[in-house]
Amino acid sequence: MLTDAKIKALKGKDASYRVSDAGSLYVQVSPSGGRHWRMNYTYGRSAKDPTKPAQKTLSFGSYPAVTLVEARKRRDEAKAQLAAGNDPAIEKKTSHGERAASNANTLRVISERWYTLKKKTWVPKHAEKVWASLVENIFPAIGDLPITSIKAPKLLAVLNDVEARGAVETAHRLRQRLSGVFAYAIAAGIADNDPAASLGKVLSAKPRVKPQPSIIDGIRDQPGRIEATREMLAKCEAERCRATTKLALRLLALTAVRPGELGGARWAEFEGLDGTAPLWRIPAARMKGDEDRKMEAEGDHLVPLSAQAVAILRVLKPLTGDLTLVFPGERHLHKPISENTLRQLLIRAGYYQRHVPHGFRAAFSTIINERLKEEGKGDDRAVVDLMLAHVPKDKVEGAYNRAAYMPRRREIAQEWADLLLDGFVQPEAHLGQPIRHAATGPGRRANDPHAFYSDGEGPEWGA
Repeated sequence: MLTDAKIKALKGKDASYRVSDAGSLYVQVSPSGGRHWRMNYTYGRSAKDPTKPAQKTLSFGSYPAVTLVEARKRRDEAKAQLAAGNDPAIEKKTSHGERAASNANTLRVISERWYTLKKKTWVPKHAEKVWASLVENIFPAIGDLPITSIKAPKLLAVLNDVEARGAVETAHRLRQRLSGVFAYAIAAGIADNDPAASLGKVLSAKPRVKPQPSIIDGIRDQPGRIEATREMLAKCEAERCRATTKLALRLLALTAVRPGELGGARWAEFEGLDGTAPLWRIPAARMKGDEDRKMEAEGDHLVPLSAQAVAILRVLKPLTGDLTLVFPGERHLHKPISENTLRQLLIRAGYYQRHVPHGFRAAFSTIINERLKEEGKGDDRAVVDLMLAHVPKDKVEGAYNRAAYMPRRREIAQEWADLLLDGFVQPEAHLGQPIRHAATGPGRRANDPHAFYSDGEGPEWGA
């Protein structure tokens, strides 16, 4: 049998030769002195003479890269495969192919496949955010690793780095997206498990969402809430700015949708504006929520439109009806109006840190629920929740009927519009009005050459 000393002493000769070890294992010595591990075996029948077994040779690598101990181990593995009725040469090729495929299936490669599949159901803006989050936070650290080599501790370390920057919410979103990637890999037969699935329990708790300020905050009496909301909207509409901005704020107040849902409104989403049941159908992909929520079948948010809301859309149709977006940005018509545009209008009207665009949802919910309670219709709270796209905690998201209570929702939408806009000018009255104050004189804030402010006191409602 061979020893390391004997193998090291082997020298090259004019012709290659072999030195046996045991169990058909031997060293093939080349003329240049190379020492290569080989094993002869028989498997199947000879192509030349089917009555005889086929003679085959298996290569295990070269010494000293493959040691004597490792060569004997590979010999024993080959003999075990033979005993099981398998050809070691075929098994070796299969193993190498699987290993090569595993190395090619990196986290980034599989993420790209997952993303290509999923983005078809997402709005472009959301899709861009999802991919950018992976490129920025995940791929630099582990994107080039085979996906099958990535275990929970490695993922947790990467997510903890994100948390350390103070981006706890981002870490949770990344975990969810990574779990989606691994779920895809499992379905494709590339991975066997999802190491991201249980990491949400060990990440830092998500920070509590700070309530966004609403004009009704701190007002305890119902007439006071209504008066404050109407006065705020009137003052905003008395400001000098583009008519589309004022009408966007008015439609936001009437529908109580989220600002992002209003900004992304497409003309194609509105149905039956000339009929008796006008409706705004916001696609599930544009709604707030995780990827499952955005892909939910029958998940569109249905917003019944009051007569006042329809009137706004009719005024806007000649202005933006030939575009995709109802409320395009001022500089880029293919991009939606920014929430900051509406926020700035509120600030100019004197409501800095007192009310933000999102605050109309709280105003609508509080005022309408209190009104229903006073009328003995407190059970309609579920209807209001549906109008706000809220899902009760005891309901399964995908099984929730988003079209429920539609007749009652229409009634409430109209009641809210009548209450909010009683005595207000018609939307067309805002067309053709000045959108800037003069460079000097009332309305120009000192030391602020870029902002335009009203003189403070808006007209009476209906003026």
